[in-house]
Amino acid sequence: MDINKTTGEILREKREEKGLLLRHVSAKLDIDTAILSKIERSERKASKEQILKLAEILDLNKDDLLIQYLSEKILYEIKDEELGSKALKAAERKIRYIKKNNSKD
Repeated sequence: MDINKTTGEILREKREEKGLLLRHVSAKLDIDTAILSKIERSERKASKEQILKLAEILDLNKDDLLIQYLSEKILYEIKDEELGSKALKAAERKIRYIKKNNSKD
């Protein structure tokens, strides 16, 4: 998966590659076609559940697509922060600390 592409671009490319119409995929997701179109154009964020369902529908690796989705979610939260990169590194340390201490339970 190309990390330089948005989640929406990845979804659109894969949908088109499979020859699926927006209306068919949106029906499987039980959402309006306009919403899926906005997700593909990165004008609207999909939910985690929608991402997992889209991975299934489009035969994408669920973990890879979920990592793409989560990384964008983090990016949009901190991209304009002067200390965003440092905060991200601190968060990574905290995740390792929490996992290490939770594994002792």
